[in-house]
Amino acid sequence: MPIVAHIDLPTFQRLRNEGEEILQPDRASHQDIREIHIGLLNMMPDSALEATERQFFRLVSACNQIAQFHVHPFTIEGLERGPEAKAHIEKYYESFEKIKQDGLDALIISGANVTHPHIPEEDFWQPLTEVFDWAKKNVTSILCSCLATHALIHYCYGIERTPLPTGKRWGVYPHKLLDRRHPLVAEINTRFDVPHSRYNEIFQQDMEDKKLKVLAVSEEAGVHLAVSPDGFRIVFFQGHPEYDEISLMKEYKREVIRFFQNEREDYPPFPEHYFNQEAQQVLLDYKNHVLEAKSLGTKLEVFPEQKIIGNLDNTWRDTAKAVINNWLGKVYQITNKDRRLPFMDGIDPKNPLGLE
Repeated sequence: MPIVAHIDLPTFQRLRNEGEEILQPDRASHQDIREIHIGLLNMMPDSALEATERQFFRLVSACNQIAQFHVHPFTIEGLERGPEAKAHIEKYYESFEKIKQDGLDALIISGANVTHPHIPEEDFWQPLTEVFDWAKKNVTSILCSCLATHALIHYCYGIERTPLPTGKRWGVYPHKLLDRRHPLVAEINTRFDVPHSRYNEIFQQDMEDKKLKVLAVSEEAGVHLAVSPDGFRIVFFQGHPEYDEISLMKEYKREVIRFFQNEREDYPPFPEHYFNQEAQQVLLDYKNHVLEAKSLGTKLEVFPEQKIIGNLDNTWRDTAKAVINNWLGKVYQITNKDRRLPFMDGIDPKNPLGLE
């Protein structure tokens, strides 16, 4: 069922333009269908703030459960914001105080950029843990993406993430299921791709030592999908299944510009398993131009996005939609009709899915 445009967020119109079905509140009010309220704690930097909205909204809107999804974006203190992002947040986002007052059925927590070696040193650490502590008591299930996964595994289980010896891991990697019986991965491909983009990792053995249940791994990229010991209350993504097909290209473009502006010493390598041969050739030609322009002090030509976009494939979205669909389907089945309460009567919070 579609998302309801219950606020005047520009992301809704962008999704309509892409062909997504977005319900107006007056139409939604005439449908005798249950509402599910999902929070989106968006911690991404200004440049990715609205793109992250669209990516997660798009995954939610693809779900086919018999429900109307109301997504409530909000953010926290401790994240550096420019004037435009502040204005966007002030106009369209809810406050955490209102979120707590009204309640949520589910919560998505995005990744974030960090500036310190240890996540607890970040200014957003205390506000993030306050949101998490509230959600753990009041929300049926919490889905964490990338940095949020690292932060909350550290907070809950004391596991420090490890810097990768090779630097940044980025690209699109094949994964396989370890537990095909878990409801989160029901009816999805047993092998599938997921984008990753990170400098640090939490390893499978460390997770399993703390009784986390690892559901999907990659030989190259490590764990992607895991859940808390109860099987459902916290869902951990270490990758970025929400990414658009252009997301890694945008990151690569940013790193090329950083090299040109002397903000990094080396020219960025290609994200792994992402650009095909045609795109790589275009980018190698552009690399020659960048090196020449940098050495001569001349103007940099526009990055050749339009020559590349047609060569990009999305090999992960169907699986991402299926996992989110399964997640929200289970939330729908066990959450209380009062969204201020996490479970309907008879659900065991220590084993909400009734797994053996």
